Amino acid sequence: MRKSRFSESEIFSVLKELESGVKVSDLCRKHGVAQSAIYKWRSKYGGMELSDMRKLKELEDENRRLKQMFAELSLENRALKGLIEKHF
Repeated sequence: MRKSRFSESEIFSVLKELESGVKVSDLCRKHGVAQSAIYKWRSKYGGMELSDMRKLKELEDENRRLKQMFAELSLENRALKGLIEKHF
């Protein structure tokens, strides 16, 4: 997974500025961000506190690791079943 160029605290500060009434185009120029990134952040993190954002990131990372573990175990299971079927 690609690492974001901006930390959670930076994203949070940009969204707080957006909520305070600053125009999106001004935020883009000030922080060097594309408009689409700001809109994605707003849809994903809008209304959250910084602690909620960090917790969400941790849960996403844990979910990614669990999915990877499941995929590896599933492949091993299929390989073992194939081996057993060939043997008997």
